Amino acid sequence: MAKARDKAIQDITNMEEMESVIRRCNICHIGMVDGKRPYVLAFNFGYEDQTIWLHAAHEGKKIDVLKRNNHVCVEFDTDHKLFARHEKVACSWRWAYRSVIVHGQAIFVYDYEEKMKGLRIMMKNYSDREFKYSKPAVDNIQIIKIPVASITGRTFEYHNQ
Repeated sequence: MAKARDKAIQDITNMEEMESVIRRCNICHIGMVDGKRPYVLAFNFGYEDQTIWLHAAHEGKKIDVLKRNNHVCVEFDTDHKLFARHEKVACSWRWAYRSVIVHGQAIFVYDYEEKMKGLRIMMKNYSDREFKYSKPAVDNIQIIKIPVASITGRTFEYHNQ
């Protein structure tokens, strides 16, 4: 018999609420498939129009992994709050959080204007300033976009708004 789901877990089904979780995050974690092994890295990111934008060097392990298999899982989590249901019971200590999981395929961006678009979207996640980028700087980085194929959200110890 399956164990009953903890009542503290609530699904987020509203897209605006899931996007709100994403926008409150400073980093995301990208799960990749490296042969038969998982490979997970933290990334700075941008998000707009159901697309996640990343940047990286042109070479390196993550680029090699994504070229072999571009299927990814992206995890976002925020609103962390540590509490105890019973102060003296270790197993009752918990983290409240909100999280979103995105599945998609990483796409390497080579078009200069689209790379600039990705950079602008990423920087909007961290600053209200407008930035200028030199052509050599843009040419020197790899922009990766991940259109959302599926998205799910969850809260733990929060009640959905």
